[in-house]
Amino acid sequence: MTHEVRIIGGQWKRSKLPVANRPGLRPTPDRVRETLFNWLGQDLTGWRVLDAFAGSGALGFETASRGAAEVLLLESDAALVHSLAAVKARLQAGAVQVIATDALAWLARCAPARFDLVLLDPPFDANVFDAALAAAAPTAVPGGFIYLEAPREFMLAPLGFTRHRYLRAGAVHAHLFVREQG
Repeated sequence: MTHEVRIIGGQWKRSKLPVANRPGLRPTPDRVRETLFNWLGQDLTGWRVLDAFAGSGALGFETASRGAAEVLLLESDAALVHSLAAVKARLQAGAVQVIATDALAWLARCAPARFDLVLLDPPFDANVFDAALAAAAPTAVPGGFIYLEAPREFMLAPLGFTRHRYLRAGAVHAHLFVREQG
């Protein structure tokens, strides 16, 4: 059975994204996405964004809808990669690139200071939160952000970052870390 979520802002506002019934797939709730984009601002024109555990693509497509210049969606599940590619084609999302890969392995090879925003929303049962934060930290530009969704609160920010915002909504703990400018 397939469910749907909607993009909540930008040029594709109200566009539907399919949500496959896959183990560990838990799209970011509308309320949490709305809060995240209130924190970041509604206009992400020119931003370079990495959605490291893309899943349904809700977070990544939301950034592209709001003007991000480059959005990389990393996903290891072949069925989800196919679904993400179909959504990219339907929306004619030229800024979006879908990459079939393991997010942690890809992050380990990524050039430093490449992204304005790194989105980390791994499956909660995978328990890769610390590893994902450590791997993502070097990829953010000075002043850039890492967003983390987890089943618990993270008090400590990755090295070189400060915790900028935090929200708990049900089982979801949403964190926004900002990289220090220095």
